[in-house]
Amino acid sequence: MASKTRIFDQPQPLVERMIMNVEKVIVGKRETIEKAFIAMLSGGHLLLEDVPGVGKTMLARALAKTIGCEFKRIQCTPDLLPSDVTGVSVWNVKSNEFEFRPGPLMTSVVLADECNRTSPKTQSAFLEAMEEKRVTIDGTSYELPKPFVVIATQNPMDYEGTYALPEAQMDRFMMKLSLGYPSHDQEILMLDRLQDRHPLESLKPVIVQDEFVQLQKEAAMVHVDNTLKDFIVRLALATRDHADFYVGASPRASYALMRGAQTSAYVKGRSFVVPDDIKDLVLPVWTHRLILTSDARMMGRSADLILQSLLDGMQTPVLRYVTAK
Repeated sequence: MASKTRIFDQPQPLVERMIMNVEKVIVGKRETIEKAFIAMLSGGHLLLEDVPGVGKTMLARALAKTIGCEFKRIQCTPDLLPSDVTGVSVWNVKSNEFEFRPGPLMTSVVLADECNRTSPKTQSAFLEAMEEKRVTIDGTSYELPKPFVVIATQNPMDYEGTYALPEAQMDRFMMKLSLGYPSHDQEILMLDRLQDRHPLESLKPVIVQDEFVQLQKEAAMVHVDNTLKDFIVRLALATRDHADFYVGASPRASYALMRGAQTSAYVKGRSFVVPDDIKDLVLPVWTHRLILTSDARMMGRSADLILQSLLDGMQTPVLRYVTAK
């Protein structure tokens, strides 16, 4: 890693402060919070899937406050229109011309709350923004701010009034995470914190927006050995050839796993990726992208167990030496 371009020589204490800041709001979910920061520092988007009431929306708000970025929330409903998300051009009588009024999507951190309750037409409004970091309206393209992160929440598919997200949109989320229910002691601690006021009200930023962008740039400079790139691609090919998968991991999935591994190494203070960085992130980065065959679903098989089996069956590469760029 070129030292002259680095600002944060020791990113671990800073990331630790960011995690601890979010833990003031979200109790007992350190691993989920850490992976959420890895996704955001990798320039990726985050999908939170869980039952209502476990803190998905609060996690999104706490993440945005911690990194000092502007935050807007989109409540996804069946009657939500694409223009409600991206913005719309309206006629200005005084200037005698159309003027663009940006929608909530044109914000650094966007929460798409209960995204699977809106129609597929509106869900598709997120595609260009999530991949190309811009939106096109009436033939004009508008660049989105840096960083740009979509944090979407969704309820499990068996809840009434939900639509399955399109495969193309699922593939654009870097990770899918779940919070789950707190333990007995964790829930008591949560009630104690909420007794007087919500801790989110007093949450302060740990870094500012420009510093977060610099962290993203530095994480992308972490060295990835060619043997590890080969390991990622071989695992992707194994999913594409597996009889239980109708759709395997895409090239975008391979890239997302490599970027996540780079960020994981970076926040641990290393200038190079090791195999464990990849192994720790395979499931949250890939599982939601894999589509099981109908036979596999009827047999009760799950994508995460099949993927874990493939990972266990592959020989882990041994790095004899690592050369930092």
